Amino acid sequence: MTTADALVLGLDIGGTSTRALVAGLDGERVATGRGPGANITSHAPETAIAAIESALRAALTHVDDPTRIQRAVIGTAGNSNLLQPTVAEALRQTWSAVGLTCSYGIVSDAMVAFIAGTPEPDGTLLLAGTGALATAFRRRQRMRTADGHGWLLGDLGSGFWLGKEAVRSTLAALERHEVPGPLGLAVLHAHLWPDDDPSATRERVADIVHTEAVSTTLDRGDSLVARLIVAAHARPPVTLAGLAPLVSSTAGADPEADRILAEAAGHLLDAVATVRATGDANPIVLAGSLLTTDNPVRRLVQPELAARWPDAPITTALDGAAGAAWLAAGALLGPTTLDAAELHTRLLGRQSVSEGSRP
Repeated sequence: MTTADALVLGLDIGGTSTRALVAGLDGERVATGRGPGANITSHAPETAIAAIESALRAALTHVDDPTRIQRAVIGTAGNSNLLQPTVAEALRQTWSAVGLTCSYGIVSDAMVAFIAGTPEPDGTLLLAGTGALATAFRRRQRMRTADGHGWLLGDLGSGFWLGKEAVRSTLAALERHEVPGPLGLAVLHAHLWPDDDPSATRERVADIVHTEAVSTTLDRGDSLVARLIVAAHARPPVTLAGLAPLVSSTAGADPEADRILAEAAGHLLDAVATVRATGDANPIVLAGSLLTTDNPVRRLVQPELAARWPDAPITTALDGAAGAAWLAAGALLGPTTLDAAELHTRLLGRQSVSEGSRP
């Protein structure tokens, strides 16, 4: 097969979605695919493998011959999880089942996100999606990292953290026999009465709170606090990240939402300060849904980053799968023949094609 015919594959595995991109060695996008979240830190291995297969099949539907793909790179949080023997074998079987014959490398989601945001070899990545971390890169190698410890131990300022704090704030208000504000009411509606009219939630909660406040016989197991706890624990932990939009949507209308958002921004800025020196002029790459879309977290974080590092360009990583494909192309062509900046511009410098389609 000639170089002109060869293709590469980039796979970006996140907590809420998995994206695949097939591209030519000239940077031409061939096809994309999307599947559910497949981060094994927050999903069962069989669920994750099924999500990876879904994304791959969606992309490969538009590739005439999968054997043209000569190299692939997979970016994922907790990338060592894909190296566990049973998981690695399941991935190999899936790889063959969809028709792929090429080898693949496994790197961190931070690596593909950083590359997706800048062609420069040195800089800092701040990622806040389902999880959160800050990483300093030198020659495209991770040098220092703050957080990224997963939902149980860290990821402060992430979507998961926002959702967890929203539930905790709601519980605290109920324990004080107070009717929660707009954020807490939205949390209760989402967990306890998702099919009911949300406009009725406040009156319903007020009646329950009043009854519980004056009751002398109420079993704590029947309380609104207990019901919310049971409902939250009944769901996979990662689903708490789905409450993050409630925090954003109630900003300005609920002091608790404003407090949580300010704390999230503080955690993210602290993470950057941990890995980045004062006066550093290398790029800062923003990645993850909380920092790549117009929402309160980005509006709090980006101006502060610009104020603390005024000489640093701030860029946005919108396509981690393209970053992974760029790595795959580099591995196939070799560093001496690859014009990295030019390929980066071709692959990442224009809007991506729609998922599951040809451009």
